[in-house]
Amino acid sequence: MSIIDVQVHVYERDHPGRPWKGKLHGPAEVTGEDMVNAMDAVGVDGAIIVSIYAMYRFDGSYAVQVRNAHPDRFALVKPVDTNDPAVAEVIEDWARTDGTVGIRIMMNQDVPQDPDDPGVARVLSTAGRLGLPVNLLARGRLAQVEALAARHPDTRLVIDHLGLEQPFDPPVPAEPFAELPLLLRLAPHRNVAVKISGAGTLSHAGYPFPDIWDPLARIYDAFGFDRCMWGTDWTRATAFLTYAQGVDAFRLTDRLTESERAALMGGTLTEIYGWAPKAR
Repeated sequence: MSIIDVQVHVYERDHPGRPWKGKLHGPAEVTGEDMVNAMDAVGVDGAIIVSIYAMYRFDGSYAVQVRNAHPDRFALVKPVDTNDPAVAEVIEDWARTDGTVGIRIMMNQDVPQDPDDPGVARVLSTAGRLGLPVNLLARGRLAQVEALAARHPDTRLVIDHLGLEQPFDPPVPAEPFAELPLLLRLAPHRNVAVKISGAGTLSHAGYPFPDIWDPLARIYDAFGFDRCMWGTDWTRATAFLTYAQGVDAFRLTDRLTESERAALMGGTLTEIYGWAPKAR
């Protein structure tokens, strides 16, 4: 079974050559070499690097640098600016970048909540034409995603982090799965898939996270394992678990059959993003 992490982040320490625009909770830096070493230590074959918005906004250059140093291990996703009039050209250029498998919209206050917003529509239609999945950080915006999925049935939408608010630091919210019904409403839209990423940060019990499996089972039942993909959201999760725990909680649990595990931890990702790491 090939194990592929659907979302990791890499970044250097802040420096004048590539200054940070903001700050993310996590280690002072996680370089490409750091990420490869962490993956090798626990037998993860590959990962999708999601260029980190908190530090680099729409600049994917460090993610590209890391992928180019390790082309057999990583693929690339980067955020795009829905308010940029030239965003279609940005996406077309990104699609020509070696290792690219998708784009991302950070559905924050800068992104209008109107499902008919022309900037969002431009991104989704361009990505659909190019066959690029659109990753959506959509916590608090799942109703909008439902409308977008209906308006753009030929564009693959991938919901980041179960579509739920996930903490950066303890404590875990009292009802971390309170908005799960909003995610489940998206299941009839066959163009919507879900990242089961960062799920351990929603556990009150800690590793191996026994209290997350029943809510996750509702997602698997609604979407099917052909639309669910495991990931760690490393490095945002470091206040709650180690990288090994993020892997082993899913690799070792008896709540998944071997075929379900194979789909969740790599097989579905390969189908949706059209990429797999090279065998080592």
